Amino acid sequence: MDKERKAHLEARARVLKAMAHPSRLLIIEELEKTERCVCELTEMIGADISTVSKHLSVLRQAGIVADDKRGNQVYYRLRIPCMLKFFDCVESVLESQAQTQVACLAGGCR
Repeated sequence: MDKERKAHLEARARVLKAMAHPSRLLIIEELEKTERCVCELTEMIGADISTVSKHLSVLRQAGIVADDKRGNQVYYRLRIPCMLKFFDCVESVLESQAQTQVACLAGGCR
C-alpha cells in the first residue's frame, strides 16, 4: 500500500472513530434536525456539560460539526449532512444481522 492510500485510509478511520460513541451518534442525529446549543445537547444526552463539550470537540476535530458562538452560547450544526446516508447503510447492516439471527433461531443455520 502506498503512502497516499494509507494516509487516506487513516483519515477515514479517524472520522469513523470520532463517531464511535452512542452520545456522539445522538448528537449527529439531533444536529441533522436543526442546530443546537451545548445546553440543549447536554439535556438530551443526560451528561454534564464538560462531557458533552468533549464529545463535540471530538466531532469538530474530525470535521463533522461546526460551531458558532453567539453571546454566551455556542451552537453546533452538521458540516456534512450526508452523514445520515451513512447511518442508512448502518441500519441496513443491522437489519440484515437481525434477519440472520431470526433464521438461525428457526433452525436455518448449520
